[in-house]
Amino acid sequence: MIKTRSFICGIQGSKLKQKEITFLRKYKPWGIILFSRNIKSLKQTQLLTKSIKLLFKNEKYPIFIDEEGGRVSRLFKFIDNSKFSAEYFGNLYLRDKKKFNIFFKIYIDQISHLLNLLGININTVPVLDVRKKNSHNIIGDRAYSFDKKIVSKIGDLCISNFHKNNIFTVIKHIPGHGLAKSDSHKKLPYIYKKHSYLAKNDFFTFKNKRKSFAMTGHLVFFDIDPHNPATHSKKIINIIRKKIGFNNLIISDDISMKALKYSVSENTRRAFTAGCNLVLHCNGKLSEMVKVAENSPYINNFIIKKTAQFHYIIR
Repeated sequence: MIKTRSFICGIQGSKLKQKEITFLRKYKPWGIILFSRNIKSLKQTQLLTKSIKLLFKNEKYPIFIDEEGGRVSRLFKFIDNSKFSAEYFGNLYLRDKKKFNIFFKIYIDQISHLLNLLGININTVPVLDVRKKNSHNIIGDRAYSFDKKIVSKIGDLCISNFHKNNIFTVIKHIPGHGLAKSDSHKKLPYIYKKHSYLAKNDFFTFKNKRKSFAMTGHLVFFDIDPHNPATHSKKIINIIRKKIGFNNLIISDDISMKALKYSVSENTRRAFTAGCNLVLHCNGKLSEMVKVAENSPYINNFIIKKTAQFHYIIR
């Protein structure tokens, strides 16, 4: 029996190619993430997710998607979520909490229904980054608010509502991306605020979110570890575990992003050495996926335990 390895990968198109099937059988990633390139129609996506689950003989096999609403929507072929950004709901919360509670639940119910219909069981929300003035708009309206308490509160509601609908969640970008002045897809951001400030502000929103998985941000917190981005930093991962108190699975953000300066193989190794439990690779390039797979350990008892908890939520 082939053991599961501690990585999540993308695929190239709207159905599995033979070379991808061979790869998946050989390396058995813990999960697969889908993007708009993989989604053409309702029937096609259902067939794709069914084929993935059949390949692994697992009806609860983890299949991820980024469906934040607003400008980050992979399901635009089915629904127009462009209005419903995190900022929209954050503003609604400030104006009318009663209306917010109704609208937010209806919105999540609708997204959950579609994800369940498509065979997708993990949505990488909520974004718990606190919005900041004069920061890069890579977060921007993807954040619920400039107010850390509002971000945390709406994040709690997001998690609980999705979980009630059998969709699991991933908080991001731990320990906080709001201060970044550059886009980590293209360049490594440096955060120069003191640790004491970060602990009270940016890190605050990630506390008491243990029922979710978490995704790291690729950014350097200079006062804590000037040499390594969070994904590669033992010091940051230690803070996430011991100070923020997060005890669920930590997933790296996409290991092929340009913020990380090493090779895909080295980026993978460094993420695991720092303390990430799972590594994410998104672009679907098979040559890179092989390198990620070969540098990813087999899942350990901690991952097995947390996978069982995930299975319980999506039952």
